[in-house]
Parts: sequence; C-alpha cells; structure tokens
Amino acid sequence: MHRRTAALASLLLAAQPHAFALRRRGAEAAPAAGPNYARRVDVTAAALAFAEMHALEPDWVQAQLAQARYVPAVAQLMMPPASPSARNWTAYRARMVDARRIEAGRQWWSDNQAWLDAAEQRWAVPAEIVVGIVGVETYYGRVTGTFRVLDALATLSFDFPTGRSDRSPFFRAELGHFLRLARRESWDPTAVKGSYAGAMGLPQFMPSSVLNFAVDLDGDGRVDLYGSAADVAGSVAHYLAEHGWRPQMPTHYPVEPPPSTLERALLLVPDVVPTFSPEQMAARGATLGEAAQQHLGPLALIELFNGDTGPRGYLAGTQNFYALTRYNASSYYALAVIQLGRAVAEARG
Repeated sequence: MHRRTAALASLLLAAQPHAFALRRRGAEAAPAAGPNYARRVDVTAAALAFAEMHALEPDWVQAQLAQARYVPAVAQLMMPPASPSARNWTAYRARMVDARRIEAGRQWWSDNQAWLDAAEQRWAVPAEIVVGIVGVETYYGRVTGTFRVLDALATLSFDFPTGRSDRSPFFRAELGHFLRLARRESWDPTAVKGSYAGAMGLPQFMPSSVLNFAVDLDGDGRVDLYGSAADVAGSVAHYLAEHGWRPQMPTHYPVEPPPSTLERALLLVPDVVPTFSPEQMAARGATLGEAAQQHLGPLALIELFNGDTGPRGYLAGTQNFYALTRYNASSYYALAVIQLGRAVAEARG
C-alpha cells in the first residue's frame, strides 16, 4: 500500500467502465457496514477542512461523508497479525509465486507488451518489475476488493482501531485526496471499490498516488487504472522512477551475514535503507560476491525469516530494492515482486 501500505500485504480492487468508476467483477459480497457518519461533529469539521484544502464545495463534501459508513472488517484487517514473529518467507513466496500466477502474468505481459515496452523505454523500469507488482498486488485483476473506498478511508480516518500505532492522520489525508479526485473525475464516491485500506486499481494506488504519479500512457485523455493496461504499466513505472529507481542497477546480491551477532545486528539497524558501502559491510564480517563488491552505492543487509524457528535468509539490497519497498513497506513484498517478475520472464522464454 503504498507505503501504503498498503503491505498492506494484499490490497485489492474493483472496476467499472468509466475511468475509476465502477464495473463489478464476480459475485463478491460487500462487507457488512455499520452506522454512517452523518451526525458526527468531528466528521463535519473534517468536511470543512477538506473543502478548504482542496477547493471543494462544503455542502458537496459533507453530503459525501454523510454517506460513508463504519466498516468493522476494515478496522479488523488493519490490526497487526497475532504473531509478528511468525513471518515466513517460504510460505509467502508460495502464495505469490505459484504456477497459476506465473501463467497469468505471462498472458498479461503478452497481451500488453507494447505498453510495457513503452513504459520501460520512458522510465527505465524493467517490464518484469511492473509485471511482478501487478501480479502480487491484484493477480492481474483477478482478485478484486469489495470495500467502498469512501467507507474504508472514513473508517480509518475517524475510527482507527486501538491496539496499534495511530495512522488516522495518514488516512484522513487520503480521504481528502479521494474526494478531490472524485470531484475532478466526476465519480460517484460511493461507487468506487478498492482495498480495505482504500487502494485502487490494478496497481493499488492510494488516492494521493493517483493524483501524483498516475499517467495517461495511452493518450486517451484520462487516467484509467482499472481498464487501461497502458496506464497501469506507465503509472507503476513512473511511481518507481519517482521513488529512486536506478536504471540498470540490480535489486540485490547474495550475502553471507557476519558470524558475529553484534556485527550482524549493527548492519540490520537501518533495515531496508541502503547505508553501508560494500567495503563497510565486509569490514563488519559480511561476505559478498565479486559483483556486490564492485557495486557503486550503498547496500542494506536484509533479513528474511521462515517462521518462528526456521532458518533465516539474507540478501544485500540496493537502492532499487529500497525503491520497491516505497511501493509497499515490506522486504518480503519486494522480493516476491522480483521473483514473480523473473519467473514470468522465464516462462516467456
């Protein structure tokens, strides 16, 4: 999610024929909703703030928010897992890089190769990375969300669940961006469907990302992240380019971590942020291959768990690995995108 996010591990969408509007897919049941936000003083105050910030009519904003409803499932899904230590790369990879998803990606790439090539030429993001993101995010449109974006963002803006760090300011800002977007595009805000975190389209963009990074690659005069593969490919590539993607740079290298627990812990402190030169990593006891030793730029020691007691895996992440975590703040997500894209490329021969 974007930073979303949305990990936001599995943010999903829905679709319809006009731009972001609203073709439903399948027979998915809508999540049960609670009371609406029509009479809340804090919501009325937020409506006035949104109207002023985004140059919207106050009465229109209040009318839209009055139709938003609290959705218990949204609050529940936003809670952290019961056992955060049970992160399991092997299990996560098995869900995201399986034979069916690879075949779906091969078909989507074949159907849209011209647009993927155009996006790569313009923003220097390889097609396999774009294909990997769309596959992990929404299974190339096969898995769709049933949440009204208006409800999801209102729930997380005004009733963010207790028990974890409060992110309601982030979601309240996104709610304002969503209303601005809906007004600009003449959408019915109650009809747009997306993830439990309010992400939209095949690439699962949050509203601010749609406003800032979505592009009209096919030149038809509108951005459509539900129905236009061209706009999807261009928008994902543009997003990564704006978040630091470097042309021709690998995403990561193999690495053996330092045998010293202390030295390993020191290298892990920056998490996914590239911080150490190859020489600095080696000086702390990490073992890098020849290609990594010649890498120009900082690296990050990335640690992957396989459950509570399973073996740990490690890699040396580059600036491009970090750029992928700006799309979704998870090293597991980033590596799944890389491996799915690579598997699809290999399936294409």
